[in-house]
Amino acid sequence: MKEIWIGVLSSVFFAVTFILNRSMELSGGSWLWSASLRYLFMVPFLFAIVAYRKGLGDVKKEFVHKPAPFFIWSVTAFVLFYAPLTYAAAYSPGWLLAGTWQLTIVAGVLLAPFFTLIVKTSDGEKKIRQKIPLVSLGITLIIFAGVVLIQIPHAQSVEPRTLLLGIIPVVLAAFAYPLGNRKMMELLGGRLDTFQRVLGMTLMTIPVWIGFSIYALWTVGPPSMSQLGQSFIVGVSSGVIATTLFFMATDRVRGDQGKLAAVEATQSTQLIFVMLGEMLILGIALPGALSLFGIAVIIVGMGLHSFQTALGRKKQLKVH
Repeated sequence: MKEIWIGVLSSVFFAVTFILNRSMELSGGSWLWSASLRYLFMVPFLFAIVAYRKGLGDVKKEFVHKPAPFFIWSVTAFVLFYAPLTYAAAYSPGWLLAGTWQLTIVAGVLLAPFFTLIVKTSDGEKKIRQKIPLVSLGITLIIFAGVVLIQIPHAQSVEPRTLLLGIIPVVLAAFAYPLGNRKMMELLGGRLDTFQRVLGMTLMTIPVWIGFSIYALWTVGPPSMSQLGQSFIVGVSSGVIATTLFFMATDRVRGDQGKLAAVEATQSTQLIFVMLGEMLILGIALPGALSLFGIAVIIVGMGLHSFQTALGRKKQLKVH
């Protein structure tokens, strides 16, 4: 259960992303700056942490060993995740984005067949393609139903174009994040710790973020001091603290698709923290009855994931 609580703690810090990205959009800030500044601000903190732990050499070694897949999966996990989220913030309130983002739990379960598990047999090591954990899938569909419920009132009050621009980018991000994260864990095989992995992936995507910044400077001008300040907070809270905690939790259970799905399901608690944060900071009204019911369904689904993980662990202990 420890990994579950680490995941919940990470979701507290991840919630800052949705609240402040919406705040920056409402104050006229460009999503291009919101996306790129977060990762640019992350580098010095992560670099200092890894350097203090004397781990820079290992990061460099992995860079040189397989640069192409390192770059591809880093871009998938960070760029294809965060750029769509910041773009969607222009069209939907943070709590609605956070609710739609819970589709990442569904995505995490459905991605299982894309990965293999190495098992030792009498004939040596054998690669076995992982299967979709059916119980986890069933619980995940409950969470998906909650996501649909919170979207219904919003769908009735906005234009279809605005609704799609606020949903489709988040769906892309919801699949890109677990795919990139899991592929990086598979690629590295535990050779880098969590801080090293986040630093390596961030450094790999810096050229892309610099490109975003140049385009933003050319099209919308420099960011305001307010956007710089809020992006800095997002970079430290969501980029450094939340990402590190979440990757730490997923690293600990990377060999078990059911447990991995349960850890990823903890991100559903973001929705609660985002909703409370927007009510306190941005002064939004409490969502309607149907949306609140949808939120409750999501929370129930997350609780079932946790219960399933605890039950599975008890069975393993009995076997051993």
